[in-house]
Amino acid sequence: MTECSPMLQQADGESRKEQGGMEASKMQALRVLSEVTATLASEYDLEALFNRFLEMMVRLSGASAGVVRVMTSDGQHLRLAASLGLPPELVEKERLVDINCGICGAALRNDEISQTRDLKPCLERTRQPYFGECSSMVVVPLEHNGRLLGAYNLYMTEERPIPEEVSLLFRTISEQLAMAVENTRLMRENLRMTLMSERQMMANEVHDSLAQTMAYMKMRIELLREALLQYESGKALKYSGDIQQALDEAYASLRELLTQFRNRMDPLGLEHALKELASGYFDRTGIRLEFENRIPDLDLTVDQEVQVFHILQEALSNVARHSGARQATLTLDADDGQYAFTVEDDGRGVFVMGAQPDLRHHFGISIMSERAQRLHGNIEIANRPQGGARLRLLVPIRQEQ
Repeated sequence: MTECSPMLQQADGESRKEQGGMEASKMQALRVLSEVTATLASEYDLEALFNRFLEMMVRLSGASAGVVRVMTSDGQHLRLAASLGLPPELVEKERLVDINCGICGAALRNDEISQTRDLKPCLERTRQPYFGECSSMVVVPLEHNGRLLGAYNLYMTEERPIPEEVSLLFRTISEQLAMAVENTRLMRENLRMTLMSERQMMANEVHDSLAQTMAYMKMRIELLREALLQYESGKALKYSGDIQQALDEAYASLRELLTQFRNRMDPLGLEHALKELASGYFDRTGIRLEFENRIPDLDLTVDQEVQVFHILQEALSNVARHSGARQATLTLDADDGQYAFTVEDDGRGVFVMGAQPDLRHHFGISIMSERAQRLHGNIEIANRPQGGARLRLLVPIRQEQ
C-alpha cells in the first residue's frame, strides 16, 4: 500500500479539521435556532424577549453588540426597543432614527439582509466614536406577511466573517421575531377589547340598578312636591326643591358616566381613539376641534391608554359644557422625558372674577387628577394669555433599558 506524503497527510488533516469546524458551526446554528424558536413561542414580555434574542444572536454571530428596532406608529421612524453591548451615550442618541436613514434604510427599502464595512455615514450622523471602531454592521429587516415591523442590527469590532449557515439563519430567525412582535400587537388589541367589554358590563350593571332607582326617585319627588303644594308649606317646598335639584345633577352625572363607560376605545389604540373622538366633536358640541399628534411613537401600556383617553375625554366634555368656546385644540407632544397631552380652548377661561376659580366642573377635575396620579403624572390647568383655558396632562415616558 502506497503511503501518503507528509504534505498530503497535512492537507487531508486540515480539510477534515475545516469540515469538522463547519459541522460544529452548523450544529451551533441549529441549536440557536431551536433556542430562539422556543423563546419566541413562550415569551410574552416583548422587552425581555428582545434582550434574550440579542444575547443569542450576538453569541451566534460573534458580534460585539446588537440592537432591535421596531416601527413607530407613524411609519416614519424606527424606535430602539432593546440593545446589548453599545455605549450608553450611543443608545441615547439612537433611540429614534428615520426609517430611510443610510444603510438601514436601504436594507429596509430593498427588503434584504445587508452587511457593510463602511460605517462612515453612521459616524458622521451620530458623531459617536463607536462607529469608527466597528469593522462591519449587519442589518436584517423584520417582516410578517409582507408588512415591515422593524429591523435588528449586529455590530462587529473584529474582522470576523460570518459563516454562511449563520447568514442563512438570519432571515429565518427574523421571521420568527417578527411573528412574535405581531402577536404582541394582537394581544394588546385583545386586551383593549377585554377591558372595554368589562367596562360595558359595569355600565350595564349600574344602569340596571342605580340609574333606574334614581329615575324612580325623581318621579316620586315630583309627586311629593305636588302634594306639598296643596298644604302651602314654604320650608318643605324649599327642601324638596333642593333635593330635586341635587338629584337632577346626580342623575345627569350618572348618565354622563354611563356614556363614558360605554364609549369603547378603539382596539387600534389611543391615537386612533382620539382621532375618532375629535372627528365627531363639532357635530356633538358645535365647537371646532383641531387634533395634532407630534409623537412619532406613543409607548403606553393598555391600562395607561385607557386612563389617558378618559382624562382627555373629560377635559373635552368640560370645554363643551362650561367654556363657551368656538374653537379648541387637542395636542399630543413630548417634553423633557414626559408625554404632554394638551387641551386648549378660546372660551372664558377657568379663572374668572379676578383670582376666583370657576369650580363648576371641580368634581370632574378631581377625577381627572386621580386618574393622572395612577399614571404617576399630573395635571396643570391655567388660563391662556390670549384668552381661554389650557389643561395639560403630563405622563412620564417609559425608557427602554
